[in-house]
Amino acid sequence: MMGVVLFEGWAKNGDEASRLLEKGEIKFEPNHHHQAVGPMAGTISASMPVWIVENRSFGNRAFCRQVEGRQQFGDYSDSALDGLRSWRDVWAPSLRQGIQQMGGLLLKPIIAKALQMGDELHNRPIAASSLFANALAAPMIEAGVAKDDLLITLKYITNHELLFLGLSMAAGKASADPAAGIEYSTMVVAMARNGTEFGIRVSGLGEEWFTAPSPKVNGLYLPGYSDQDAGFDMGDSAITETVGWGGFVLAGATGILSFVGGSPEEAMAYSREMRQITVSTSPNYRMPIMGFQGSPVGIDIRKVVQTGITPIIDTAIAHKNPGYPIIG
Repeated sequence: MMGVVLFEGWAKNGDEASRLLEKGEIKFEPNHHHQAVGPMAGTISASMPVWIVENRSFGNRAFCRQVEGRQQFGDYSDSALDGLRSWRDVWAPSLRQGIQQMGGLLLKPIIAKALQMGDELHNRPIAASSLFANALAAPMIEAGVAKDDLLITLKYITNHELLFLGLSMAAGKASADPAAGIEYSTMVVAMARNGTEFGIRVSGLGEEWFTAPSPKVNGLYLPGYSDQDAGFDMGDSAITETVGWGGFVLAGATGILSFVGGSPEEAMAYSREMRQITVSTSPNYRMPIMGFQGSPVGIDIRKVVQTGITPIIDTAIAHKNPGYPIIG
């Protein structure tokens, strides 16, 4: 939050930003209430560029801010804010020109391919990020992006392994929203955490959030950090699990285990377990390691209650205090 206040120019330094926040002079609203999602702290402000994903079957749109890996975790240093400024001033305008030159970009083929290339589209969207960068390179040139901006943007997107996370989150939100408001449906259409509470929305139960205390994350820590430094679980990125990606397809993304912990056998077991609490499997998104079975999709709260199995979410870990980047 402090990083956003500084980025927008509402305060000159961290102390001033903290005072503004403590006085309640900055208004906050959930991203989900605006057809949007954001990673980790999830902050979206007026000057931030967002990805726009359209669900052409239902006509709705969803939005997600950029994934830059610093400010979203609480880092409000000058270098972290410079990343936001680069997104605003260089990277987003260049990518926008390329996407407009293409007339838009279909995400479903990228997602389907990436899931068969070892991605789970939450903490490991490496293949999807590469496919996206490949798809945008030529259109940015054709669109006439200024040479200096083009070079800077190409260097950035071809080395940004989490680039596609913002797109997968927006795609998940755009897919889940039309499933809301179906009478008697017990399917979960949103999961979100804010570091204090974990909330879900259920299709047949309107816009109400059903909440419980946000848990600590059981994961691996970067050198110099431990569970004593960790905050509670947070972020809108669980929208990926809501639509059957992330932890639900860990069986096909065992490369991520060195980051989130666990064994290949456990990853396979998680994906099998998720089939027990979901409505169906996807005909479009398949896992080669499991005989090309579709990813489990559509969490059913009745099945969760009946089996005692809770959705598995693989996530990063933020520090409990402001001023730090990712810690695990």
